[in-house]
Order: sequence, then C-alpha cells, then structure tokens
Amino acid sequence: MKLIYRILLFFCFVCSSLFSFAQAQPKVFKIAVFAPVYLDSVFDENNYKSNINNIPKAVLPGLDFYNGVMLAIDSLQHEGAPIEVFIFDSKNKNETINSIIQKNTLNDVSLIIASFTNRTEIKTVADFSLQKKIPLISSTFPNDGGITNNPYFVIINSTLKTHCEELYKFMQKYYSTGNIVMVRKKGVVEDIIQSIFNQTARSTPSVPLKIKTVELSDTFNTKSLLFLLDSTKKNVVICGSIDEAFGLRLVRTLSASPAYSSTVIGMPTWDVLKDLDKPDCKGVDIIYSTPYNFSRTDKFSLAIISNYNTKYAGRPTDMAFKGFESMYHFAKLLVAHGNSLNNFLSDKNYKVFNDLDIRAVKNRSTFVTDYFENKRLYFIKKSDGNIKSIY
Repeated sequence: MKLIYRILLFFCFVCSSLFSFAQAQPKVFKIAVFAPVYLDSVFDENNYKSNINNIPKAVLPGLDFYNGVMLAIDSLQHEGAPIEVFIFDSKNKNETINSIIQKNTLNDVSLIIASFTNRTEIKTVADFSLQKKIPLISSTFPNDGGITNNPYFVIINSTLKTHCEELYKFMQKYYSTGNIVMVRKKGVVEDIIQSIFNQTARSTPSVPLKIKTVELSDTFNTKSLLFLLDSTKKNVVICGSIDEAFGLRLVRTLSASPAYSSTVIGMPTWDVLKDLDKPDCKGVDIIYSTPYNFSRTDKFSLAIISNYNTKYAGRPTDMAFKGFESMYHFAKLLVAHGNSLNNFLSDKNYKVFNDLDIRAVKNRSTFVTDYFENKRLYFIKKSDGNIKSIY
C-alpha cells in the first residue's frame, strides 16, 4: 500500500485593524519525502501480518528516519510553517518510485528529501529533479550515484572521496612526522581509496605525506603487519578498506602489540562499528571521519529524545536525528528562500545539529556543477571505547 502522510500547515495571522481578511494567504510549499520503510513486509493491505512477531531489521532504519521526519513536522506545524508534506515508502512493491513519478504526483513539489539505499533509486529521482528543477536532498546515502551535471542534487552524507581527501589533510596537519602505513586488501573499492589518496598527494599545495602501502589478505597475521611499524616512533596506520572485518582485525592486531604506539585512521563506516569499543581493541587510538555530530546533550537534542520517547516509547537512533535535521533544516530554508533555495544551501540561520558546508562539486573537464555535497566533516578520536576529542 502507498504510505502518504499529508499535513497542511498554514500561517495564522492575528486579526487587527492593520490586516484585511482579503489579504492573500502565504504560499504553501509542497515537500515530498522518500523513506525505505518496507511496509509490504509488515502489512498485508491494512492489516498487520499475523506471522510477524518482531519488526524486521530492514524496516528499522527507514522507520526511524520517518519518525524523525514526523517530529520535525510537529515542530514546523507548531511554528506555523506553510508547508504540505507527502511521505512515500520507497520500498513499496506495488507503487514504486518510478510509478509515483509517472503519475505526476511530484510535479508541483518544491523540495524532495530522500533516504536512499542504492544507486538506482538515486538515478531515478535525480533525473526527475533535474527535469523539473526541484532540489533533491539525499540525506543518508554516501554515494553520488554516478550523477553528473545536476545542480539540483544535494548529498548530505559525504562521499567516500571527500572522506579520504579530508583524512589526508587531517593527517598532514596532525601526523605528518609519524610512520604512516596504509594497510589494504585486494578489491575494487580498495583500489578507489588508494587512488584518491594518491591523487590528493599529487594535488596538495603542502608537502605530501610519506605513506608506505601494504596489501594483505583477509587473514593476515601479526608478523606481516608489524614488520612495517617502528617501535621508536608514532605509527599512523590507515585502514584502506571499508570491509569491517578487515578493519577490526587490523585494530585487534595493533591492540595485541603494545610495544608499538599506534593510531589507526579508519573509514567513515567505523562510526557505527560497535566492536571497536570491546576490550580486544583497547590501547589503540582510533580516528575516523563523519559528517554527523549528534552530541545528544544539548537542549535541542534532549527535547527530541524526550518527545521521541513520549511519542514512540523508545530512544531515537542516529537515523531519527538525520530525519529530523533534514526535514526541519531544509523546510526552513525553503520557506525562507522559496524557489531560490539552491542559492542558499549553506545558509547557517537554521542550523539544527551539524555545521553543514554544502559546496558545488565541479566536473574536472567541463567545470560544470555535477552536484552539491556537504564537505563539513567531524574527526572523532576514540580510545578504549571513549571519545577523547572531536575536531
């Protein structure tokens, strides 16, 4: 079934002698939201499937994103924002993204917010956004989907390329004198990571880092790693793979080798890698980058946590915070700037949690904008499961 949640929010004007009842109402901006909720796996028509005892894990991230969006809508409604929101289940088998577009359902929307899960979805919606000149906010998927020449496509969860480039600059600033080693495995993604580091080294205006690279198997032993380390210097070990098992093996090997002072530079996927907090990863400083910094201790976060618990009887995950931030921040920008939203994507007036720095990504050959991307990353330093600092 189609999940459409329509909420019409109007500005309420206080009647006084200065205002006429004939005054035009403010424009109502329509916003479409795509969330991967997988309702078909839980509901049969309008009935909950009797054989489902627990909500499937695949449902939870999209459901929490949706819950965060709904909390933001509550806040916007309270503020009187003139918006109308349509929410679609992007995993609906009976009404796909393609069919929604073909029915002209989105033709009069002013903004699209989406939590994508694959490149095909991105391509479909991004092509539509370009055709209709509608800003498309990709809130959670760290991939450009191969999109080019589309100034209406905006990536909030920064791409792997941006992470690698910024990690390189971070190491230049803080670890340039260390013994730097990149440890990778064989693979296409690993080749891409090394290529980005190599290209960044060639284009840097500063002194390039001296990085030794070693390719190891998934089951590498301690000896094959330690021969590259220096017991008299600070070792900076870059994990050149997004394979979580490979990264964990790397940290555990260094944790079991206390004679070598080591800092591990991880990939952005390490943000949710809970095994790094276990005892077999102790004694190693771990640094990774993330575009999200949800402290959960500020007044805004505490209010969301309280409201979420009241409404959903649970604790919000990061996906809920991402849903809230995307909906609230960009709806406020839309109301403030209308059809000129694309020119004000980095407006700081409506910051929620993160310092978004949205910049145009230019094609190297044509210098045309391929898409916009959030370039603001936070660098998290953890030790023994505890966050030591944030840069």
